[in-house]
Amino acid sequence: MKTALTELTGIRHPVVQTGMGWVAGPRLVSATAEGGGLGILASATMTYEELATAIKETKLRTAKPFGVNLRADAGDAGRRVDLLIAEGVKVASFALAPKPDMIAKLKDHGIVVVPSVGAARHAEKVAGWGADAVIVQGGEGGGHTGGVATTLLLPSVLDVVDIPVVAAGGFYDGRGLAAALAYGAAGVAMGTRFLLTRESTVPDAVKRAYLARGLGDTVVTRKVDGLPHRVLRTGLVDALERSGRLTGLARAVGNAARFRRITGLTWRSMVREGVAMKRGGDRDWAQVLMAANTPMLLRAGLVGGDPDAGVLASGQVVGLLEDLPAVAGLIERIVADAERILRRLGER
Repeated sequence: MKTALTELTGIRHPVVQTGMGWVAGPRLVSATAEGGGLGILASATMTYEELATAIKETKLRTAKPFGVNLRADAGDAGRRVDLLIAEGVKVASFALAPKPDMIAKLKDHGIVVVPSVGAARHAEKVAGWGADAVIVQGGEGGGHTGGVATTLLLPSVLDVVDIPVVAAGGFYDGRGLAAALAYGAAGVAMGTRFLLTRESTVPDAVKRAYLARGLGDTVVTRKVDGLPHRVLRTGLVDALERSGRLTGLARAVGNAARFRRITGLTWRSMVREGVAMKRGGDRDWAQVLMAANTPMLLRAGLVGGDPDAGVLASGQVVGLLEDLPAVAGLIERIVADAERILRRLGER
């Protein structure tokens, strides 16, 4: 299925597996690439050395294009950009918009730059800076999310940019891909659907906890890191929702210490990243401190395997998912169903 996205990135099908922290590692990313989609490694929860190892492992598993998700505000972001250039990674994606000079450097070395955005004005800004495409996530999506549904956000972005737009938030099957293409999108990006596949390294007990959920079993909370975050509704999340501000800040400081030990970051580099977040204008100091909660609370569930001990990011589609397919079969099924739907519409 050819679209502007497949032409831009060299993939076979317009399906993107998002860079989910603690989830999107070499096994899942390479399986997506082999299945014809665009797999994206999640580097925010990796040290530089771990990212270098993950890229090499992914390249051993597949010769097909894949991407790496970077944090533009990370203290070693420049070094990671150089790593992508040296390793010939095809795509660099960003949750926070990279500055024009970073975009230019990546593009000068043939790397496709695809930031994620949550508003039309943000899409306009990064397109003006030279981004090659954007991923637009509506409020149905898991993790950090906005309040506008994909069905409204997607057309608002398509109306103001002329670069390929990838739709995210609420997609899991061929009907969604067909609908996104009908809107004018160049493809879809999915997180929760790929998390619940055979190649996902999320522990089986956690996968079963996801599959047991219904449509109303996610909640958007600010108590994880101070920003709107869509997660599964659990006892821990309910406790976080009831906790006071001081309790949340105390927990964040402890989590910052644990995150530092795992990643090998120094306190100095973490403070530098916090200052960069603050200068970005999106968070106050309390929210900067609370940001330490995100990787550790997610790790407890997605890596530790205890659904009750951690926070489990999830899109609303979790209530419609009932299986754990192989990645290649999932992509093939989605594309075949979308082609069938579009063909049927064209015959009317």
